[in-house]
Amino acid sequence: MVQDNSNTSKPNLIEIFKTNVEDESTANRTVNALHENFKNVSANFDLEDCDRILRVESMDGNIMLKEILHFLTSLNLKVELIMD
Repeated sequence: MVQDNSNTSKPNLIEIFKTNVEDESTANRTVNALHENFKNVSANFDLEDCDRILRVESMDGNIMLKEILHFLTSLNLKVELIMD
C-alpha cells in the first residue's frame, strides 16, 4: 500500500525578536498590523521580558523574515532577530 503524504502540513515556525516596544498600546497596534499584512502569522509580545520580546509564529511553516523585518522597521520600531 502506498501512503499519500500530500496533505502533510509543515510544522509551525517561530521567530523571536528583541524590540524597543515599551507599552501595551504600541504592542497591540504592532500585532494588529502584522496580522493584517501577513495572513499566515500569529504574533504576540512579552513586554515583561527585558528585551521586550516579539514572537512571530507561522501557520504554514514559512516566515517571510526579510519582509517582516522591513515592515517592522517601517513602523519605526527597532527589532533584532534573536538567533537560537
